[in-house]
Amino acid sequence: MYHGIINIYKEAGFTSHDVVAKLRGILKQKKIGHTGTLDPDAVGVLPVCLGSGTRLCDMLTDKTKEYVAELRLGVTTDTQDMSGTILTQQEVTVSNEQVQEAIYSFLGTYEQIPPMYSALKVNGKKLYELAREGKEVERKARTVQIEELEILHMELPIVQMRVLCSKGTYIRTLCEDIGAKLGCGGAMQSLKRTRVGNFRIEEALTLSQVEKMRDEEKITQAIVAVDAVFEDLKSVTILSTFQKFVENGNCFMLKNVKKNPVQRELQRKELHGKESYNNQAFELYEQDEQVRVYDEQGKFYGIYRYEKEKRMFYPVKMFLS
Repeated sequence: MYHGIINIYKEAGFTSHDVVAKLRGILKQKKIGHTGTLDPDAVGVLPVCLGSGTRLCDMLTDKTKEYVAELRLGVTTDTQDMSGTILTQQEVTVSNEQVQEAIYSFLGTYEQIPPMYSALKVNGKKLYELAREGKEVERKARTVQIEELEILHMELPIVQMRVLCSKGTYIRTLCEDIGAKLGCGGAMQSLKRTRVGNFRIEEALTLSQVEKMRDEEKITQAIVAVDAVFEDLKSVTILSTFQKFVENGNCFMLKNVKKNPVQRELQRKELHGKESYNNQAFELYEQDEQVRVYDEQGKFYGIYRYEKEKRMFYPVKMFLS
């Protein structure tokens, strides 16, 4: 069984579930999950988790995402994109400057109402299922963060823009909201997801490329190790005598950690004139700081959280395979 994450380039016409189903056939394993839906007409980055990496699915869903979208002004549809039924259509008389001002006004946080054509559930039923039945239900606005907005090209009524945003942001809805603010309406014409966390479109592989790598026995080159997703976190090595604590998913103490030369220097400075921890580890970890935990052979166990007052590490997410 393969364990880790594979960066898939989702092509138009496939749902996220289609990608998972096809990968199960290509890799001959069932334990595979995607990290958040991408509309069938949209293309781009879709990280897919394999084996023990499936425990990452919810964590990757939380990552910042980047898109390149095309907004068509002067039209609204029932799906907020051009695949839907056109509801209104009018001439676009606004200037480039007005469009620019409206788009950039969405930078920062704003309250966004999720679209009816979405996979969100209400009373156990997906919104798009209700929408297809001709039903519309009230949806609560959610706070989303638009971290970056850049207009790449503008030739009205079409505007191409790059969006860096928080989880749960619907680019279709952003397009409609921009059109509403301008008073002429708007819908998303195309969407490409260019990044999810550290997974970028430049390294993404199509399903046919994955299949070719499997046939050439090079598939492991395409799989990113689980711990690589957490490379921004400090690493902690548990002493072999306390390894069983981690193998059983238990918490462990700071003094159960192997220290490195940098930690020794920190210990010397911090504990100057005080009783040291002999040959045990010491580092200035912050309260609730998360770390990667390994054994002395380099095996990755999972993510732990540090509690400063107790000098203890507590499990957050384990990845034992």
